[in-house]
Amino acid sequence: MPKEPLITRSELRRRKEEEEAANERNQKLIAKQSNKELQKKEKQIDNHYRKVRKQTKDITKTRAGENQKSRDLNRFLMKAIVIVGLLLIVVGLAIFLL
Repeated sequence: MPKEPLITRSELRRRKEEEEAANERNQKLIAKQSNKELQKKEKQIDNHYRKVRKQTKDITKTRAGENQKSRDLNRFLMKAIVIVGLLLIVVGLAIFLL
């Protein structure tokens, strides 16, 4: 039997450091992959809600505003009808009297 140990302390220390380095690299790789998956999932969620926001537009009309627009249009149309009626009467009188 040899008097020297089969594995020296420095060899054990070197193997332990290599193993720790390998574990650290694996953890970094796993963290990176999980971060990518998280970003991908967040992007999918953002895309979904962006599409929902496009479909449901904000309500800008109010009942009072629409009623006011309707009243304004009715006034304008009534004025136009009265003016056209007066012009028809004037044209009719001009044709009939001349």
